[in-house]
Amino acid sequence: MTRATMVRAVLAAAVLLVSVLITLTMSPRLGLDLQGGTRLVLQAKDSATTKADRESTDRTLEVLRQRIDSLGVAEPTLTRSGEDRIIVELPDVQDPRKAAEVIGRTAQLSFHAVQGPGTEQEKGKGTGLTLPDEEGRLLDLGPARLTGAGVKDAGASFDAQQGAGWTVALDFHKGAGRDWTRLTGEAACHPVQDDRRRVAIVLDDQVISSPQVAPSVGCNVGLPSGSTQITGSFGADEARDLALLIKGGALPVPIEIVEQRTVGPTLGAAAIDASARAALIGAAATALFITFVYRLFGALAAVALAAYAVISYAALVALGVTLTLPGLAGFVLAIGMAVDANVLVFERAREEYAERPGRSLGSAMAAGFRNAWSAVADSNVTTLIAAGLLFFLGSGPVKGFGVTLAIGVLASMFSALVIARALTEIASRSRFVSDYRGVNGIARPGRVRTWLARRDPQLFRSSRRWLLISTALIAVAVLGIVVRGVNLGVEFTGGRLVEYSTSRPVDVETARTALADAGFGDAEVTTAGAGDLSVRTGDLSNDEEHTLRAALAEEGGHTTKVRDELIGPSLGDELRRNALIALAIAVLVQLAYLAVRFRWTFALASVAALVHDVIILVGVFAWLGRTVDGIFLAALLTVIGYSVNDSVVVFDRVRELWAKARRVPVATVANRAVLQTVPRTVNTGMGALFILAALAVLGGDSLADFALALLIGICVGTYSSVLTAVPVALVLEKSSKAPPPARKRAPRRTSGAGAKRRDPLDNGARV
Repeated sequence: MTRATMVRAVLAAAVLLVSVLITLTMSPRLGLDLQGGTRLVLQAKDSATTKADRESTDRTLEVLRQRIDSLGVAEPTLTRSGEDRIIVELPDVQDPRKAAEVIGRTAQLSFHAVQGPGTEQEKGKGTGLTLPDEEGRLLDLGPARLTGAGVKDAGASFDAQQGAGWTVALDFHKGAGRDWTRLTGEAACHPVQDDRRRVAIVLDDQVISSPQVAPSVGCNVGLPSGSTQITGSFGADEARDLALLIKGGALPVPIEIVEQRTVGPTLGAAAIDASARAALIGAAATALFITFVYRLFGALAAVALAAYAVISYAALVALGVTLTLPGLAGFVLAIGMAVDANVLVFERAREEYAERPGRSLGSAMAAGFRNAWSAVADSNVTTLIAAGLLFFLGSGPVKGFGVTLAIGVLASMFSALVIARALTEIASRSRFVSDYRGVNGIARPGRVRTWLARRDPQLFRSSRRWLLISTALIAVAVLGIVVRGVNLGVEFTGGRLVEYSTSRPVDVETARTALADAGFGDAEVTTAGAGDLSVRTGDLSNDEEHTLRAALAEEGGHTTKVRDELIGPSLGDELRRNALIALAIAVLVQLAYLAVRFRWTFALASVAALVHDVIILVGVFAWLGRTVDGIFLAALLTVIGYSVNDSVVVFDRVRELWAKARRVPVATVANRAVLQTVPRTVNTGMGALFILAALAVLGGDSLADFALALLIGICVGTYSSVLTAVPVALVLEKSSKAPPPARKRAPRRTSGAGAKRRDPLDNGARV
């Protein structure tokens, strides 16, 4: 065993040991869409006196934190997003009405002197207010003497001795306490039972209490702040909520709920179980496939694949990444994509062994790792670019998918280039493995490679026919977009989408009639998975949603909310705009990266192929009437990374072969490069398809569209990377005046004295 192999083995063992310890001792942090709960996005608005900037939003966040802590929600999360948005996550909160009511109120609390009885004619006149008291009698109030900002503390208590019921005790800050003493002292100068002896406490333009100053209080003496109590006909909950609002203080700026998502705990648990089954079945199928193709070395890659799953999961847990439903799907998908680097290495090792049959298996594997490094790096960088765009331009759970995908890519590279390499290097030094070609899986060319070498099809004798086929596919996709239209989800249009589960079956027409009778005639009702009902409406408040659910319950019995998404119209416009920006940036960034790494013709051809894939995928979803939402955007950007990944491998081989044979026509070089990379394209695609098929069948409705989009995207991307990107590059090369790529200088190697020089395009296969 060489020193390098020893270092890799020790490093792999250390990382795997730490990962196992983390997996056994730490629990993952689940997002609300997996554990159930409510997620609110609040938009701060400018007020007459305060601008909604970073500073005022931070102050608003702290006020909200105090209110939510008092609600008793377990482990709530509040974070500022951008300059003027606050994200609130409330685990296990299924009915957001009360939470939204408490945290969303501006709570403008003020204290006023009562100037006497009021009349309807006095409303809106002067500097004071005319408001009804607790009994409905109008009072003429003077200007606010102090506000809720002066309140130091507030608490609810039950006064059984005095018979006052529930009361709220107030304690003021030092300066506000002096103002309170002065206010009550002025009121005490008026006779008992005179309205002017009262002090009005106003919350959001409503008199919540207007107590008389006690007869024992002398004129201009007043009440100290610590002995003040608000009395009224409060219930226990009302007193606690009032104390909470007063203690939290007024929000510095008004806020508006622009997004609200509620997920039932059963949906999250079902998604976790379904994803676990899909991961096990898909990973087992991938392991069996790669073992069948590459024999012993394939089995070692399957072991590295299992190690990858442990390392990737441990990294997610250790970094505290919130695992969302798309993120869980991304973790499962990355298992299928993790074999990509192994396949690249094994195929290059097969080529090296075929070119020089007399060389040792170990040297062939070393050459395979060395020669595949460029394609492995380029393909993983393009996927990391897509993951970065998902994180920075996505919203909500889509960000989690981007993080999971990026961690998966890095873990897969470690798995392939360290763990799998250490295992294969140790195995390749075994005489038994080297001598028996049917065992190691590398010393014999694969069946696909042998068949292609024998047939030697000239795929690009007429490149334009492939371009005509691609153009026809694009035309059909565009026709679907124009004729059928794109079914944009609530996330991009604004509105509300709620899924309900009923104890009795309810057909769609009955549900529509029931909702129309209840005043929701514009509601769109469709079926969801397992007999559930999906209701989509425009602007719908939480109280209206409660009424809508009650109408369904009359027909379906006990009705449970499974999922609830509310997107404000302004946020919907913003998300739709951001989605288009994300796609444009994805195309431009991939183009820039490819232009640096390759010739401009290759870069432009790769981008043309990914645009081809995007249009076709959107067109297929339009024809099928499937929803295009944030999860679809995550799948689309992943397809872009996958499409460029395949194109990079093909053009990397074209560049390598063309540099060795600069006088050979580029069409001939491209044809040979494609035939050599087809086994890699097929084998890596199969790994991802096993996982996606398992997700589509077992993942349930929550993951079905995601898996379908990736299935279509991978199939179309595999086609376009060969039969769209390469023909486009050949057409562009006809007008390019750039010389062929320069050959990299390398030490001359021969298999023995007098060895003949072979055609650089000859891969060594013989019939």
